[in-house]
Amino acid sequence: MSISEVQQRRLDATPRGVGVMCDFFTAKAENATLWDQHGREYIDFTAGIAVLNTGHRHPKVLAAVREQLEFFTHTAFQVLPYENYIALAERLNRLVPIAGKAKTTFFSTGAEAVENAVKIARAATGRPGVITFTGAFHGRTLLTMALTGKVTPYKTGFGPFPASVFHARYPNQQQGVSVADAMQSLEDIFHCDIAPQQVAAILYEPIQGEGGFNIAPPEFVTALRDLCDQHGILLIADEIQSGFARTGKMFASDYYDVKPDLITMAKSLGGGFPLSAVAGRATVMDAPLPGGLGGTYAGNPVAIAAACAVLEVIAEEQLCERALQLGAELVESVKGCHHPAVADVRGRGSMVAVEFNDPASGKPSAEIARNVQQRALAAGLILLTCGTHGNVIRFLYPLTIPHAQFREGLSRLTTILQS
Repeated sequence: MSISEVQQRRLDATPRGVGVMCDFFTAKAENATLWDQHGREYIDFTAGIAVLNTGHRHPKVLAAVREQLEFFTHTAFQVLPYENYIALAERLNRLVPIAGKAKTTFFSTGAEAVENAVKIARAATGRPGVITFTGAFHGRTLLTMALTGKVTPYKTGFGPFPASVFHARYPNQQQGVSVADAMQSLEDIFHCDIAPQQVAAILYEPIQGEGGFNIAPPEFVTALRDLCDQHGILLIADEIQSGFARTGKMFASDYYDVKPDLITMAKSLGGGFPLSAVAGRATVMDAPLPGGLGGTYAGNPVAIAAACAVLEVIAEEQLCERALQLGAELVESVKGCHHPAVADVRGRGSMVAVEFNDPASGKPSAEIARNVQQRALAAGLILLTCGTHGNVIRFLYPLTIPHAQFREGLSRLTTILQS
């Protein structure tokens, strides 16, 4: 069957709201390589949107999954518990950048993790309000859409949204938003929209994902922590895209001197299997009543087994160190191209973004970013765009990518940027 025939089947069988980037269909994947139905080979610099820091089908992850399949695939932890759920929680409690004793609970998706973090914060504080930031992305469920700071395509046509959600400004040098501007916007919310004594949590991304890989300045994170402590507000770090060695540390929050009260995780935690988590200070995590947290598939035992293997791979293959090495090589290569439309190259470790502005007007150019993405795809290199204006290319290759293949991907990219 031809690709066009399969495409038509997709259009006939699935709604247009599920946006699809590529016009081919995946047949096989291995580490950082994909093959389509006709055998064409691609270098994957997307990792399933940061899900595969350990690569497609890592042997250790597959072995852990096969072993678990021999025992059971599902019981629902809150009905019939299993030990590997506890073991993974214990390991994460030791790893997460939380002050004091931590506890962890599991879910299936990033949006679930964010929603449950908000539930926990509300239960712990007895307050309704949540503040998040412009450019944020926290999910596609009703509450997480309200938390998300980008309208198109995520919020268009889906309102009204839950109340008591407010958006402050996220620091962004390219857009002229300083840390002082961001902190003043929080004070404006306190004066105009909701009293700080009614705010349960401030939710932020240490590095914004969909927003364009904007990095939270250290002074901003410190100021957030101080503000939260002043008013009894909980600080939630959304590390769904930035966690598990992507930035050169286990979590992006590890770069800061202050710590959040709660942290959300997903994506690369499961190594390709649906798993998310919320970790936090034990006293905060214990606020909801028994039965207030959970879900039928939450903490699926097969995904838990995969996650245990993921943590072993990160440690054994020193993926934090490798993220730093690969990211530095990428940044040097892109900067060396001197492309006139490149307005900024930024990132931590291997969470790197290139922002494009029109050289004539200086305005953000989604068209240039799309052109680079399309030409790369034609050259067998898969890239993703992001940013509030769609003018950013983000790089999320598996951290396990062979160095020769990584350099080949960079060669294809630099050829496009220099032509």
